[in-house]
Amino acid sequence: MSPEWKRILSWSLYDFGNSAFATTVMAGLFPLFFKEFWSAGVDVTESTFKLGLANSLSGLLVVLFAPFLGAIADRGQAKKSLLFFFTGLGCLMTIALYFVGQGGWFLAAAFFIAGTVGFSGGNIFYDALILDVVREDNIDFVSALGYSLGYLGGGILFTFNVIIILKPGLFGLMDKTQAIRFSFLTVGIWWALFTIPLLLWVKEKQRAGRRSWILTVKGAMSQLAETFSRVRHLKVVSLFLLGYWLYIDGVYTIIRMAVDYGISIGLDSNRLILALLMVQFVGFPAALIFGKLGQRAGPKIGIYIGITVYVFMTVWAYRMDSEAEFFAMAVSIGLVQGGIQSLSRSYYARIIPQGQSAEFFGFYNMVGKFAAVFGPLLVGWTALITGDPRKGIFSITVLLLLGSVFLFFVDEKEGREMAKPMEEESAG
Repeated sequence: MSPEWKRILSWSLYDFGNSAFATTVMAGLFPLFFKEFWSAGVDVTESTFKLGLANSLSGLLVVLFAPFLGAIADRGQAKKSLLFFFTGLGCLMTIALYFVGQGGWFLAAAFFIAGTVGFSGGNIFYDALILDVVREDNIDFVSALGYSLGYLGGGILFTFNVIIILKPGLFGLMDKTQAIRFSFLTVGIWWALFTIPLLLWVKEKQRAGRRSWILTVKGAMSQLAETFSRVRHLKVVSLFLLGYWLYIDGVYTIIRMAVDYGISIGLDSNRLILALLMVQFVGFPAALIFGKLGQRAGPKIGIYIGITVYVFMTVWAYRMDSEAEFFAMAVSIGLVQGGIQSLSRSYYARIIPQGQSAEFFGFYNMVGKFAAVFGPLLVGWTALITGDPRKGIFSITVLLLLGSVFLFFVDEKEGREMAKPMEEESAG
């Protein structure tokens, strides 16, 4: 294996590991367990609101710190160090969910919020490292490779956890409840193990002139103020981030609230878990196909395909009333979910100043997490005040459509031209 591909594979394996949190915890078992165990006896619309609030608070914390962390990483060559810190936080908080007893929804939400901060914070530096491991002409494919391996890794562990949940006796566990709690342990361990290759074999590009942490933090604060100004004046970047904020809001909200929605309208929880498992294995090849699509037709077209599918699925979900429909929707979403995320990341990487990747990806993740602040809260609040979870899920359609409108005005060539002066300044 060539040194370049060793770096690429090591970088991609982080997604293989941390996606277990996204699938098993965020999308699958936490919403289910939160509703049936930690919020036992609570009205379904109230528990939906609490779950949406927990997701929103975790997103808000990332919104507040993401740009600052990105600026520190760029000035102090600390992408890997900060990725290690946030990964450790995420792993420990996921394992801590094992110890929360029935009715302990507040403590479970606190651990989930901290774990999600660890997951999201780690992704800031993981995303930024893509420019340290790959040439620009291969960035769409490598970005898609990360997401595809994420689906595979998350799917493998999720498969194991689903088997445990459906057949707990085979593993010496008493019941489904104990099996789900044990699954949280497996996620923390899995995530930690597949972080090791990145820490060992991905080398961060060094910038001249190392500084002390005090000077780095001071410089980061000054740089952060400058970056706010730069983002504001980079019209193409600003337009993309606005459109991305709107359409990715719909994507992340569906990921986080789908199981809760299915349970709220009376679908069987075991069948919902199987449907989510299917998404992982559909998403593995689909993300790779989208990566090739991005290379040939351009990432913007691929993103539009994903948005169109999501709009159709959201409208369909409003009328859905059977498990068979949920399975069909899961397959459809699995075909585009990884693609819209990977192509958004690679498209953004094309239009930002290359020497300030972590800083600008801090804004990218801030925007994505701010969507995660608004979307779940919107769904939960709408369900609570109307008493109808269907109306909450339908509200996502507006966000997807508005996002596609702003994306239409993003011009990649113009964005690259506007970024060149900042690249030269950074290189100097």
